[in-house]
Formats: sequence, C-alpha cells, structure tokens
Amino acid sequence: MPDIASSFPPLAQLAADLATGRTTSRALIETALERISHPAGQGATVFLESNAREARATAAALDQLRASGIVLSPLAGIPVSVKDLFDIAGQVTRAGSTVLAHAAPARVDAPVVARLRRAGAVFIGRTNMSEFAFSGLGLNPHYGTPLSPYQRAVPGAERIAGGSSSGAAASVADGMAAVALASDTGGSIRIPAALCGLTGFKPTAARIPLQGGVPLAPSLDSYGPIGVSVACCALLDRLLADLAPEIPAARPLEGVRLGVLNHYVTDDVEPAVARAIETALRHLDAAGAIVSEIRFAPLERLPEINRFGFSPIEAYAWQRPLLEQHRQQYDPRVLSRILKGQPASAADYLDLLAERRAMQAAAEPLWQRFDALVAPTVPIIAPRIADFAHTDAADSVFTRVNALVLRNPSVFNFLNSCALSLPCHPHGSAPVGLMLAAAPFQDETLLAIGLAVEAVLNTIR
Repeated sequence: MPDIASSFPPLAQLAADLATGRTTSRALIETALERISHPAGQGATVFLESNAREARATAAALDQLRASGIVLSPLAGIPVSVKDLFDIAGQVTRAGSTVLAHAAPARVDAPVVARLRRAGAVFIGRTNMSEFAFSGLGLNPHYGTPLSPYQRAVPGAERIAGGSSSGAAASVADGMAAVALASDTGGSIRIPAALCGLTGFKPTAARIPLQGGVPLAPSLDSYGPIGVSVACCALLDRLLADLAPEIPAARPLEGVRLGVLNHYVTDDVEPAVARAIETALRHLDAAGAIVSEIRFAPLERLPEINRFGFSPIEAYAWQRPLLEQHRQQYDPRVLSRILKGQPASAADYLDLLAERRAMQAAAEPLWQRFDALVAPTVPIIAPRIADFAHTDAADSVFTRVNALVLRNPSVFNFLNSCALSLPCHPHGSAPVGLMLAAAPFQDETLLAIGLAVEAVLNTIR
C-alpha cells in the first residue's frame, strides 16, 4: 500500500521512469486510485468524481503506445486532476455547487482539457473547490472541505487547504495526482499552493483560453497548474498555452533584480511567515540577486477601488438566472459575496475599468526597473478549519481571514501580471509561500527565474 500522505515525484522523474520501464502508466494510475479510495485518506472529500474506469483504460492505451515507440508528450501517462470548474466531455461541471449538480453533461472538453488530453494526460478525477470559486479559504458546506497536509494528524488542529482550488492542491499534496489543473481569479492557484507547501503558477490571463470553464470574473480569471516544482508548472503551462513542451532553462540569479514590496502586502504578516520570507531573501541576495525594498503607493487605494470589485459584479451578472431559481441552495457566505455586485451601476463598473487601467500604467516603471516583484503569497499560515464553524462569530472570522488571504495574490490579477508561488518554509514547519510576479506576458522569463529561486530555496528547506 503506498503512503497516502506522499506526493508523486516531479513530472520529469515520472517521465524518465516511464521511459526506462521502471514504472507504467497503469501502475501510476493504480497508485493514485489507491490513495483516493483509502479510508485513512481524504479522497472522498478532495474528489467530487473519480474517473477510475476511464483512467485505467487510458493508461493501458498509453502504455501500449509507449511500447510501440509513441510518446505524446512528457506528460503522457501521468495522473492529472481537474478542478470541478472545467468541462470534460460527458461529465457534469458542478463548480463545487449543488446548484449545477443536475445540469446536462458537457458535450465537449474545455480547450485546456482538450490540450492536456492530446498530450496524453490521464484525468484521474474532478476536484473539490469553493462554491463557484468565490472564496480564498476552500470551505465547501456541500461536499466537505479538503485539508492541508500540515498538522492533519493532530485532532482539533486540522488546517484548511486554501481556496478556491482546495481539492486541486490537496490532490497533489496527497499524491492522488501528480499535477493539477486549476483556476486563479484572486489567488485561487497560489493560495492553496502556499498553504499546502506546493508550487502554483498564475499565467498572464490572455495566454490560456477561458472557454469551457465556469467563470467567476472573466476580467481576472486565469487557468494554470499546481505541482510539486516549478518545472512541473512550466511543463503544464506550456501545454495549456498550446506550445511545445519545452521547459525554459533556469536563469542565473546573478544580477536578477528583485523588488520586495514593503507595505500593504506586508500588513498583518504572521511571525512565521515573516521569518521564512526574510530567510529566503537573505539567501537569494547571497546567491547574487539584487534585492531591493520598494513602495508602490497605488496599492493602498485597492480597497477603495474595489468597493464593488470585478468578482462580485461579474459573478452577479453571470449568476442571475441561477439565483432566481436556486438562491436557497447557495453557500450563504458565497451568496453574500455575489450579492455585493447587485447594486453596482454601469458607471461603477466603468470607473473600475478606468482605475485598473490607471494602476496598470502606474506599474509600468516597476516592470522596467525589476525582473520580478516579491511578496508573501499569503500573510498567514493555514488557519484551523475549526475557526470557521457556522456561527455569527465564525462568519465574522471568515470575512476577515478570507479578505486577508486574497489580498496579496489578487494584486497581481488586478495588474494582469503572471505570478508564481514557491514554498520557502523550513522542513516540518507550517507551509509558507514566496510569491514572484512579473510583467504581463513575461511568463517564460518568470518561470526561468523561478527555477533558479527554487534551487536556492531548496537548500534551506
């Protein structure tokens, strides 16, 4: 029986093991399925649907192709989880909600799913999430809440995996998938990656097609990977962007200009997070990076600018027909956030668009001055799930903590940049994510820098 709390090795090692015959796709799939079904694990909460029969058949077919000398890509034959946000032909896309549970099955794959399928991905199942992706905490009262690996075995100390891609991160952390397809509107890839000790990449939104996914806020939505390394995320990103599966070489850190944001994103940072980030920055400086603290004052206006915000306005516009018939089925905490968009006027929305354009223009000098900006992915360690029991006091805690975990990553959705979260905590301690962000469409540059940063961080982990 495999270790149910052990993640898979990086994709490159799995591909090498498949190439040399040390393993088979069918063996990898059986390992993933055992971990999903094991009673001591959390597969029943992490997955809303397991594709056991299809996954076994696909793996067997890919093993036969490999025996004939045909390998579709470095991802071929490897188990991949898919967030319950994406259409897979023949399956119902619930988006973590009971509202869509009886919708018609998807007729075709979402483009991102189709691209991974062409590359030989074996879809192991659909992962749980915050309802309609509208929370950074990953709580789901309908299907249960996936947990972070940290302190999971300590009764009463169990921690949330983070959201909205809670099941995606948990599936990778627990070795139920080697890599996960997820979405990020305000941090939904990077938050759970940070809280589960994983790597998550939010690409520049326009690089990856959004069709075939349930939208939260199309102005901000991005689709990308969660994996165990930068190289894993880089490979999946290339495939999602319909590019050749060639991972960029690491960019030497000597002379790389890192701008460390020293306000707004550092407010209310917990000591464990601050220590991990400070240690990481010292080592990056010693490795030759030019580390400079910077203040980008426009960030302080974000709470005022987002009085309504893209997510409530655009989610309300999309959800209106569902709200008319199914309002009572919604998670009340999600419903209240959607309804924040109801009173927004056309003028409010146009003002929001103008404010975003202005802030993106104000950020241009930053992108010219620095190769990447640096911030804590999340300013706190993973909260305990017990803190969010459904009471009036817990609802207040939810509102405050949800806003706090979304604050930092959502900056870079607003700026339309690409962003990467890397684990930087010492081994055995609470997971902490270091976030790197780069200018729009500098995705490959950021991933190349991320590979070098990861090598440094691995020496202190």
